[in-house]
Amino acid sequence: MSPYAEYYRDEIIPALIRRFNYKNVMEVPKLKKICVNMGVGRAIQNQKILENSVADLSLITGQHATITKAKKSIATFKLREGMSIGCRVTLRGDRMYEFFNRLVNIALPRIRDFRGVPSKSFDGHGNYTVGLEEQMIFPEIEYDKISETRGMDISIVTSANTDEEARGLLQLMGMPFRQT
Repeated sequence: MSPYAEYYRDEIIPALIRRFNYKNVMEVPKLKKICVNMGVGRAIQNQKILENSVADLSLITGQHATITKAKKSIATFKLREGMSIGCRVTLRGDRMYEFFNRLVNIALPRIRDFRGVPSKSFDGHGNYTVGLEEQMIFPEIEYDKISETRGMDISIVTSANTDEEARGLLQLMGMPFRQT
């Protein structure tokens, strides 16, 4: 078990039980999975860009990235159904906790003029999504080897029923929400 998972078990569960008055430990929200998605629209013209994106995402997450394909054709973008247009990784278990720890404690503070992540990016069912503009905030990426900056979306899926429960869980886990 990773140290961050132990921290969740020993510190966060009792705090959430006190805050939301849960009667059973199984009611306490937890992280289910983290999905990291990198859309690469320019991969239509140059397949090398997609290969670099897969390598970057695999390096960041510690798990091999899968290539996503277009679901339908869009003529204005010169996109055909089945063309490779991005990559994604779904993290669970110890890798999920390790990635969350690196995201919160190392990567997000490295963003220039960082004041916190928006607190309104919840979907109404307890899931949180944040978009990053560049992959260079992760320490695994070497600045000299980057051909271009690419953004990514990080979706944190929780077992919380409401956004307030999910916000409380993520705050206790160290997510730096912006003060409004």
